Amino acid sequence: MADTESLRQIAHSRAPLSTWLGVVLLFALFGVIVLGVIGPMPRGSDYEETRAKKRMEKLKTLRDDAETALNTYAWVDKNKGVVRIPISRAMELTTAELAKQKPSPAGPIATPQAQSPAPPTSPGPATSPKPGAAQPTGSPSTPAPAGSASPATQTAASPQTQAPASPPPAAQSAPSAPASPAPATTP
Repeated sequence: MADTESLRQIAHSRAPLSTWLGVVLLFALFGVIVLGVIGPMPRGSDYEETRAKKRMEKLKTLRDDAETALNTYAWVDKNKGVVRIPISRAMELTTAELAKQKPSPAGPIATPQAQSPAPPTSPGPATSPKPGAAQPTGSPSTPAPAGSASPATQTAASPQTQAPASPPPAAQSAPSAPASPAPATTP
């Protein structure tokens, strides 16, 4: 039995070595194939030079065509009577035409107006009530006459009757909000 176990150990220990050897040989074979395919190909010195020459010829042709179009007379559309004239002559004609025209007077320059704050949109009174207006005496939001209530109720009612002089900031910044009476605040 000891012999079979030692044979198994030897077989298992040699298997990884043969696997590694096979992988290395496979990579070497792949390298040889790559060198065989790429090796005989031209390295591109002539190819790049010919491409550069073709690009330069195309660029020269393009520039010559543009120069011809800018500096010669030619028909654009003979049926409609449209011609092409040299750009220097076109600039001369345009300058002469503009020199004949009188400049029109400039209109007033409009300056942007400063935006004024929007008026308060509160339906309720934003300030103290008018002295001659008739008001109910029992309303908590209106001041009671001096002789009709005790001083304790007047002092309790007075903080509620003071409305702010301007609407709260939320009402100023959001004019599209539904209008509602401003809540009474105490200073």
